[in-house]
Amino acid sequence: MVMDVMRAAVDRENAGGSVIHMEVGQPGAPAPRAVLEAARAALADGRLGYTEALGTRALRARIARHYGEAHGIDVSADRIAVTTGSSAGFNLAFLAAFDAGDRVAVTSPGYPAYRNILSALGLEVVEIETNAETRHALTPDMLAAAHAEGALKGVLIASPANPTGTMMLPEALAALIETAEDLGIRFISDEIYHRLVYDGEAETALRFSDDAIVVNSFSKYYCMTGWRIGWMVLPENLVRPVERVAQNLYISAPDISQRAALAAFDATPELEQVKAGYAANRRLLIDRLPPLGFDEHPPVDGAFYMYVSTRRFSNDSMDFARRMLAEAGVAATPGPDFDRARGHGTLRFSFAGTEADMREAMDRLGRWLG
Repeated sequence: MVMDVMRAAVDRENAGGSVIHMEVGQPGAPAPRAVLEAARAALADGRLGYTEALGTRALRARIARHYGEAHGIDVSADRIAVTTGSSAGFNLAFLAAFDAGDRVAVTSPGYPAYRNILSALGLEVVEIETNAETRHALTPDMLAAAHAEGALKGVLIASPANPTGTMMLPEALAALIETAEDLGIRFISDEIYHRLVYDGEAETALRFSDDAIVVNSFSKYYCMTGWRIGWMVLPENLVRPVERVAQNLYISAPDISQRAALAAFDATPELEQVKAGYAANRRLLIDRLPPLGFDEHPPVDGAFYMYVSTRRFSNDSMDFARRMLAEAGVAATPGPDFDRARGHGTLRFSFAGTEADMREAMDRLGRWLG
């Protein structure tokens, strides 16, 4: 649905209209200079080829080192798999860890591709509704109740989450992982918004379990969406299965993107400046949206989204989003993508653009809503 909104926004722009893009969850900033320089050097080298299916050894070693630097955790490079974006990581995780017909739990609201990929692979999706009382986080009791209704083989959690931006507290994450393992449920942790945290600290699932599957990406914090490069940290017993599947589906992640990603870890000062821009945009939306009537929203702990209620204006957020684009020139994503049961009353704004655009968007909404 977000791509439908984007298409309508581009149509408006092609017709001469002005649009502030708050619909797509991608950084407004380009890849860091060091990444671009590494890519130029790779092109100058003249040969880009296949790599090992799990990724170049240099990049796998650098990713493993990152966990020591960021979390003080010793992770073997042998457990790292470099993927064609986090999307390939989810495909590989689901194919390696589950069999057709297995029941896998996800939270609602949540990233719609989880549900769609699981369904496409013949897995049964169990959506567990979260709410404000639990900070839109899954609790051990909620997981156990879903398991009692029918045995779960897996559970997928994102923290910070899309679309809510909320993050699980470390003690809550530890308790959920413990419950999952006690019940024999495979735990998959989506950590692609790690390092984009404004309140609290994002803890990795690897802190609490060597059996969790962690999926991460260079797309969000590292501003490399179009490079299609991500990674997984795998339990030792899934490394070879993932490698075999990856060899057949992808051969390898793009060589140039792997060489470029190696430089991304050295670009922290530049990336922290980008993050500071997101933080300013976040503060702006938190200050400006509630007085306009969008006064119900989860805590915006991380990522670059604000997920708000439209119920003061409309119980049809799809229609509301269409009118907002057509009449105010502001593009955002309607909630049914993220929550099929309750999303008709919600809207997701991405604040990954420039501060000037965010201010203009708030001004346009103020004039439009009167």
